[in-house]
Amino acid sequence: MGIISIFSGDYSAEIIVIMLGAWLIAITIAIVFHECAHAWVANKMGDPTAKYAGRVTLNPAKHIDWIGALCLLIFGFGWAKPVPVNPVLYKNYRKGQVLVSLAGVTVNFILGIILTFLSVISLVYFDSSVLILNFLQYLFFYTAIINYVLAVLNLLPIYPLDGFSLLEAFVSPNNKFMRFMRQYGMFILLILLISTALDYVFDFIIEICYYDLRYLFLMMFA
Repeated sequence: MGIISIFSGDYSAEIIVIMLGAWLIAITIAIVFHECAHAWVANKMGDPTAKYAGRVTLNPAKHIDWIGALCLLIFGFGWAKPVPVNPVLYKNYRKGQVLVSLAGVTVNFILGIILTFLSVISLVYFDSSVLILNFLQYLFFYTAIINYVLAVLNLLPIYPLDGFSLLEAFVSPNNKFMRFMRQYGMFILLILLISTALDYVFDFIIEICYYDLRYLFLMMFA
């Protein structure tokens, strides 16, 4: 997923511009809502660190790491500015760690479902020959897909993903696996993303979360 996949297709220049614009907006939406959810829940759990850093906001400038966003746009994987949290300040450490870790993933899944429904609406009612409507069709599709992929990726128990933070709520920080992941997690994650190791996982999730769900929504309009 990324610019490479767009340019590798047999599309007109006009459609490529539409697809690129939709892709860029979709990435921004997924990342911003994900990071804002972490910050908002952390504040609710008693840690105002992210709030004081101005991260409880939907302003993209507060969340986007532009190098990470560029990598995501081109290669299909990237990163955002990490949300600063101090788990020591949580009213309940384990509860806070679990809820904050799952906040971004949960929001991504919810957005994915909503955008899948909007994608169905656009397929049923929009005239794709009208450029703005065609743009919205791509926007709904890309936003749904990216949110699903981001959610699943972040559930992996690999440092520095949310799945690792979730695991921290239940195991000792001196656990051998946790120490190993803190030291080598970034390298493992990079290898997995550069290789095709996760492609089958993402394809499976997209098939279920987008295409199967889209089929169910389409039945509502049959």
